[in-house]
Amino acid sequence: MPLIRIPFAVLALTLSSSLLGALGGCASTPSSSEPMAAAGAAPLANGFVYSANEGEDSISRIDLATGRVTTMPVPVTPHNLQISRDGRRLFVVGSMAGQMKMAAAGAAHAAPTQPGGLLILDAAAANAASATLVTVGRAPAHVVVGARGDRAYVSNAADDAVGVVDVASGRVVSSIPTAASPHGLRMSPDGREIYVAGTKGNAVSVIDVATSREVTRIPVGKAPVQVGFTPDGTRVYVSLRDDNAVAVVDTRTQRLVTTIAVGRSPIQLFATPDGNFMYVANQGTEREPDNTVSVIDTRLNVVVKTLTTDRGAHGVVVSDDGSRVYIANSFAGTVSIIDTATQRVIGTVRVGSGPGGITYRPASS
Repeated sequence: MPLIRIPFAVLALTLSSSLLGALGGCASTPSSSEPMAAAGAAPLANGFVYSANEGEDSISRIDLATGRVTTMPVPVTPHNLQISRDGRRLFVVGSMAGQMKMAAAGAAHAAPTQPGGLLILDAAAANAASATLVTVGRAPAHVVVGARGDRAYVSNAADDAVGVVDVASGRVVSSIPTAASPHGLRMSPDGREIYVAGTKGNAVSVIDVATSREVTRIPVGKAPVQVGFTPDGTRVYVSLRDDNAVAVVDTRTQRLVTTIAVGRSPIQLFATPDGNFMYVANQGTEREPDNTVSVIDTRLNVVVKTLTTDRGAHGVVVSDDGSRVYIANSFAGTVSIIDTATQRVIGTVRVGSGPGGITYRPASS
């Protein structure tokens, strides 16, 4: 599939965000171009957090050192995004901009019948003056990047497959069949396998990276949405949206070990660097949103804390030093910041509309 280089003038909208303290209220957007920190607000750590704003075809970048939020339009309706391991590139995936609006306006199945896009841009640039847009499969949901950065893997939900993109050429080089409606996917810490949540297949597909093929499917429960590895790679936690639970899979035996009850409609999940905790975002529904994060002690496989964030808790990422957890709240248009030492929400930052996917880039990248 073709590569398109778009020198689109990305007009970065610098949105000043009030960073709120322990009360966790929503941030306002003052007219000044300078960020405003709330009195007594705890530091937000270093580095950058990016959110995929599906409600407005944009991505937001939070500078954690200053609190400044930069939001830029993109030519896809971004469902998810992922930083490369070296921090140099940002990969953004979703339907082509306008497809979702066409479907909502009554064009039957407009989004699933047309290819989507993978946007590759320079993560360090304050504004993306140009980017590479790769045409991928139908209804692309998530993307992960190989350990060497030369391959990107996109889950195409309407194709029941994962597309493999050669980053240098910007072309899809193969397609790997998976369980029905693949959604969230993660690469194992050693880079050898990819686990893919098949939302309609009620199973996780295991892909061998070396051969680019599915080697097994693991039944896990109803509507698996995303997977999260422990840092040692021995276990995978799987959010089960329709079971209000998280499944635990032993990667050595590739079997289900147990299931843990969490909040309503869990979506994304992410482990701390020490592997001791897994943070799970409970979104609920748009009509009846949930606003909680379940904290699972992975040594006991029980929920030890439930934190309140904002409406529609969806995306989860943990800073590399393990001190902060960032939650994208889809129905509120915000990102919540959790201090892992105190297990408290220490701030809320307003981003674009409908943030879902979220990723972290350390300041040293």
